[in-house]
This record gives sequence, C-alpha cells and structure tokens, in this order.
Amino acid sequence: MSPEAIAPVLAASAAVRLAAGPAAGRFADRLHAPKLILAVSAAGAALIALGFLPARGLGPLLAVGVLYSAALAPLAPLTDTLALSVAAPARPDDGVRRGFECGWVRGAGSAAFILGTVLSGQAVEHFGITAVVWLSTALLGATAFASLAAPRLPPRQDAVVPAAAKGGIGDLGMLLRLPLYRRVVLIAALILGSHAMHDSFAVIRWGAAEIPAQTAGLLWSLSVAAEVIVFLFIGRPVVDHLGPPGAVMLAAGAGVIRWAVMAETAWLPAMAAIEALHGLTFALLHLTCIRLLAECVPRRLAATALTLYGAVGIGAPAALLTLASGPLYALRSPRALGHGSVVAVALPLARMLREPITKPASAPILPGTSTERRQSLGCNSKPG
Repeated sequence: MSPEAIAPVLAASAAVRLAAGPAAGRFADRLHAPKLILAVSAAGAALIALGFLPARGLGPLLAVGVLYSAALAPLAPLTDTLALSVAAPARPDDGVRRGFECGWVRGAGSAAFILGTVLSGQAVEHFGITAVVWLSTALLGATAFASLAAPRLPPRQDAVVPAAAKGGIGDLGMLLRLPLYRRVVLIAALILGSHAMHDSFAVIRWGAAEIPAQTAGLLWSLSVAAEVIVFLFIGRPVVDHLGPPGAVMLAAGAGVIRWAVMAETAWLPAMAAIEALHGLTFALLHLTCIRLLAECVPRRLAATALTLYGAVGIGAPAALLTLASGPLYALRSPRALGHGSVVAVALPLARMLREPITKPASAPILPGTSTERRQSLGCNSKPG
C-alpha cells in the first residue's frame, strides 16, 4: 500500500476510539463499575480479534480493525482509573507514601509489550502470521478475567459540589469547565499527538535508509524500554523534583530534539539516542498528566475524565496527524518527520499549570491531597 493509503487505514482505527473510549468511561462512572466495563471491553476485543482470520481484502480488514479498535479503546484509561483509585496518593498529607505507585502499572505493561514483541516474532516465524490473532485473543480473554479480580474500589468521598459550580450543564460540562483539566488535555494533545508521524512511518524511514528489520525492531523496543525505566524508576522522582510545569517542559524539549533529529538523519547511533527520549516524550508526560488529573478530577468522574483525556488529548490528535502524515511523507519524505516539532508550542503552556486558582470543586480521585495543593493547580470549576 502507498503512504497515502496506509494513513487513512490507520487513522480510521484511531478515530473510532474518540467515541468508544469516552462512551465506555461514561458508562463506567454512571454504573460505578469500571471493572465490569473493562472486562466486557476486553472480552469483546478477544472475540472480534478472531474476525481477522477469515477477513480478506481492504474492506473486511478495515471493518474488523475499526471494531477491534473500538473494543480496545477503553482498556488503558479504565486500567488507569482502577490503578489511581487504589494507588498511593500523589501528595499524601502526612508526607509518607504507602502502597504502590501508579506508574508501576504502566511500567509493567510496557515491559510486557517488549516481551510480547519478542515472543510474537518467534511465534510468527514458527506458526505463521495467524499466531498473532490467537495470542491476542488469549491474552485479551485473560485480561477480562483478571480485571474482575482487581481490588475493590474504595467508597466515593466526593465533597458536595455547589449548584453554581455545576451551572446546569451536567457532569461532562462541569469536567470541561475545570481550567487545569483543559490545559492538561491541550498539552497532551500537542506532545503525545506529535508521535503520530513517527509511529506511522519510522519503520518505513529506517527501511529506506537500509536499516535491517531486526535492527528496526530493536530500536522500537529501545523506546519502550525507556518507558519502563521512567515508569518504574525515575519518573516520579523527576516530577517531584521539577514539579509538573518543569516535567512537561522537559518532555516537550525532548520532543523537539527527537523529531528534529529524525527529520535530518537516519544514522543508527543517532536513532538509538533519540528513541531513548521516548521515555520523556511519552512516559514522563503521561505520568505528569495523570498526577494532575488525579489531584483535580472528582472521583465520580474519574473514568469519564481519563477516557476523554485519552480520546481528546491522545486519540484525536493522533487520528488527525496520522491522516495528514501520509500526504506529508509522500511530499517531503523524511523531512516530514520534523513536523512533530510543533510540540514546542507546549513549552510556554507548561507554565500555566501552576497558575493559582481557588475554589476546588470536589474531592480528587486520590485521597490525601491537600486543599492548598489543589488550589495551586487550578482545581475549580470556574471558566478560565
């Protein structure tokens, strides 16, 4: 397929997540059942994956891919919802952290991604490409059962939200009126959305530069390994030391370097160096955003907030930029990868994350966050 044809196919699967993710999150909040919705989504994805076996041709493959993406869309944000609900608070009142860190869950997933990539490659070599379908079905089925065994969520402890704060606009409207929430989503859209061109055409770029497929796989694994290191070990200390604004600026700066270098060269040592920056451009940014949302969003809107963040802050930019990446790459080839440097726009926006605004709307997702801390982050429901 040509680059112009690849991009719409990838974008269609990404676009369907925009509706599927928030819809599932809204159901999870209304039913107070994120575990159940997670289990149903995983089981549905497992069954839909089997549709790839008989599918032949662009139309059937696209249809199955869109349905598959819709079922997959809620998995990551709902997992974050469950993890945030039982993880150690970001800012405990007594200064002592107890329990596991939320980043450990994401880090474990990233580590499993590396292992799965290696094992699936071996499975394809021995059993053919359909082995991927059977492995996906089995693992998604296991996810459905495992989600039901997740820890019971603590009872809601939201404070009463004044009627003036709601303004008769409903829960979603109240969420969108949180200044910090809007800023986090915008920054995530700029930084995480900038990955679209890389994710669509990096391997094609490396292949054109005569980098062997095996080496390209190692480069891809290197970026995920950097995620693991940040999620498990250095991410939280960095955010604690720099604060959310500093951590976001570091992630944005790393993105500018990463995409600018990739547009200019495919020299293997340079590619290895910038792929390691994925730990900053993705993992550090995600940890920072999740911390801010955990301290600000009412618990009863947790699943809605995180799935909407995933759709608008990650999915929508990815879909639009993926759609644009095909024509851009066809027109400018490797130089098109430099368009990701638009992430620099996030640098001045990062300073707004610490703008003091008062009147918190209700209790945060995580317990143990002081009112003063939430006020400094703009956790209110006034327009601004």
